[in-house]
Amino acid sequence: MSEIRVDKIQGTSGTATALTLDGANSTINGTLNVDGAVTLDTTLSVTGVHTIGNNAVVTSEGGAVTSNLPQGQCKAWVRTKTASVTVTDSFNMSSVTDSAVGRFAPQINNNMGNANYACVLGADDKQDGASVFIHAINDAVDMATTGYGTSFKKFSYADTDPNDNASSLVIGDLA
Repeated sequence: MSEIRVDKIQGTSGTATALTLDGANSTINGTLNVDGAVTLDTTLSVTGVHTIGNNAVVTSEGGAVTSNLPQGQCKAWVRTKTASVTVTDSFNMSSVTDSAVGRFAPQINNNMGNANYACVLGADDKQDGASVFIHAINDAVDMATTGYGTSFKKFSYADTDPNDNASSLVIGDLA
C-alpha cells in the first residue's frame, strides 16, 4: 500500500494553511463542508457558540429511544415575587402583569408557534403553612402565542394573592 505523508495542506486561493496534520491531531482553518454522513469514534469537543438545526436528536441514557432536542426543551420560564409583582429571574419572558387579585399574566418574549403549549405552574404561600393553595391557568384568559393568564386560589376557591413566590414554565414549539 502506498502512503502520502504531509504536515500541511495549503488552499489554492491563498497562502493560509487549510489543513494542519500533527500525528493523530488535525486542525482545519475555515469552514468544513461535508457532503454525507460523519461518524465520530470519540467525543466531539466544541468551543464557542455553535448553532444546531431544529432536527437535532438525542439518544436516551439507556439508548432505547431518541427525542427531538428543540421540542423537549423549556421555551420560557419566570419566577415572580408576587407581593410586589417583581420578576426575580426569567428566561424568554418580558414581564408579568398583575391583572387583579390573585391573577397574573406572564408575557413571552419570543412567540410560541401556537396557543396549544403546556404550562407548568407552582407557588408557595409561606404565611399559611398547611393551607390548600392552587396556582393554575386562568381559563378566563385565552392562551396566546405571546402569553397566558394564571390564577391563585385558596381552599375556599376565592382568588387570592400568594404571599411569596410564583413560578411558571412553558413547553411547546416556538414560532
